[in-house]
Amino acid sequence: MSRACELTGKAVMTGNNVSHANNKTRRRFLPNLCDVTLISEALGQNVRLRISANALRTVEHRGGLDAFLVKAGTDDLSQRARLLKKQITKKLAEQQAA
Repeated sequence: MSRACELTGKAVMTGNNVSHANNKTRRRFLPNLCDVTLISEALGQNVRLRISANALRTVEHRGGLDAFLVKAGTDDLSQRARLLKKQITKKLAEQQAA
């Protein structure tokens, strides 16, 4: 399992630890990933995702998983999230037509 957010694409970054003597050693900055279960109102089911804490705040701010995925670009989304987005947009289009 990769250390990347499924919704925002936030992943591991690298950098240096710099000591007081200005010695530099490589280090990794890991994203704050959480295993969460989000509810999709359009699909009527729960979805388990591994997302960053920042992405979780953004999902809540935008009004839920459905609103986040409809507005999100497909570049940063994982394969599972892209499939979810496609299913949600299809379901919302059906509800609009009816």
